Amino acid sequence: MNDHVFPEGFLWGVATSAYQIEGASAEDGRGESIWDRFATTPGAISDASDGSVACDHYHRWREDLALLGQLGVGAYRFSVAWPRVLPTGRGAVNPKGLDFYDRLVDGLLARGIRPFLTLNHWDLPQHLQDEGGWAVRPTAEAFVAFADVVSRRLGDRVHDWTTHNEPWCIATLGYEKGIHAPGRRVPGEALQAAHHLLLSHGWAVPVLRGNSKGARVGIVLNPVPGYPASPSPADQEATRRFDGFFNRWYFDPLFRGSYPSDAVQDRTKAGQLQGGQMPWVQSGDLAAISAPCDFLGINYYSRAVLRSDEVPEAENAPRTVVEAPPEERTDMGWEVYPPGLYDLLLRIHREYRPAAIHITECGAAYATGPGPGGRVADEQRVEFLRAHLLQAHRAIGEGVPLAGFFLWTLIDNFEWQFGYTKRFGIAWLDRTTQARVLKDSGRWYGEVMAANAVDEALAPVATRVG
Repeated sequence: MNDHVFPEGFLWGVATSAYQIEGASAEDGRGESIWDRFATTPGAISDASDGSVACDHYHRWREDLALLGQLGVGAYRFSVAWPRVLPTGRGAVNPKGLDFYDRLVDGLLARGIRPFLTLNHWDLPQHLQDEGGWAVRPTAEAFVAFADVVSRRLGDRVHDWTTHNEPWCIATLGYEKGIHAPGRRVPGEALQAAHHLLLSHGWAVPVLRGNSKGARVGIVLNPVPGYPASPSPADQEATRRFDGFFNRWYFDPLFRGSYPSDAVQDRTKAGQLQGGQMPWVQSGDLAAISAPCDFLGINYYSRAVLRSDEVPEAENAPRTVVEAPPEERTDMGWEVYPPGLYDLLLRIHREYRPAAIHITECGAAYATGPGPGGRVADEQRVEFLRAHLLQAHRAIGEGVPLAGFFLWTLIDNFEWQFGYTKRFGIAWLDRTTQARVLKDSGRWYGEVMAANAVDEALAPVATRVG
């Protein structure tokens, strides 16, 4: 057996988010979130469901902590529901909301599990959205106050803090494309939202450090490595534009204190900016955004292969990058491409030099359910995880300061606009009984964590050119 051993102290965990698992959306003083409202929009959620019950984690958290203990995780990444703590987004604190997270943190520590807390995993209070949401500057100020409330209460026990999860998704999917809450379709608002998310992160960093002695503070991005479909100039240009929009628009302000000039020009040509100006960016904003962090969180699921739409297909160069066929994709339709994780980690390390990197999400949606005897033999998920962990290990060997891996996700849950139709969990959820059944992938991951190593006993997912 060829074991690939991870460094001593490597952090193994799983990740969840509040709206996707908690339920109890109208209990104990919790306010309305933008996802509560968005889910009522006809056609917004594919199965017409919502997160009002989800995995009932609010009531079953002890059962879920027992599952974490059974798995042997070293850390648990979870998020705090902003409207559960501050029902209108600012002002009066809901004591019962803070009490819930107090109990959760104490329960984790009692089991020797390190709390890894995310403040904003998309559930903005609806009251703040009614005032303009992330498109307006006061929401950034409200977020800092929220961070202050939570860290004052939990900062004596929680030392790993993430401000935002995937600001690209919040800004682009929520404010430009309208397929996520709050369902807006205004490109200009998306640019403002992106800036205010980054700004609120920068403002919150010193607050979290002040309230939590020895705090480690970071942000989670979802960069997607882009590959040109051919060496043609047209495909190369399409890849540059994609990278500027998807990746560098967030990396550069955080690590270089500026927005990428070529991407600003692209936005101007697209009519999203006038004269390249962003009047919502005020003096001192970029200095605040680029305050040094202790780690960068990376969520990785797949890659993008870019083919120019400005040159007729027949006139462009022949493709040289082969994408996986449908049978080698996850239930999300995403290509399984483990080398993309290696490429991404090396690129981030070499170009931006974060002090440490955590893979804060990596996982796959497969519908495999209970078979004879109730066993969930989800071999596809095992192979997905094995192949990606081998690439993560490879990146460590190249000097990448990778410090942890958080599998997405613990339990099949509410998967945003897809409702309950996509299953990412390593534990099967019976939505009728709320029973959790550990899948084969969960048992396998438990063995990996215990050994601090991954092996090649089974062949990894096939890699492809590009």
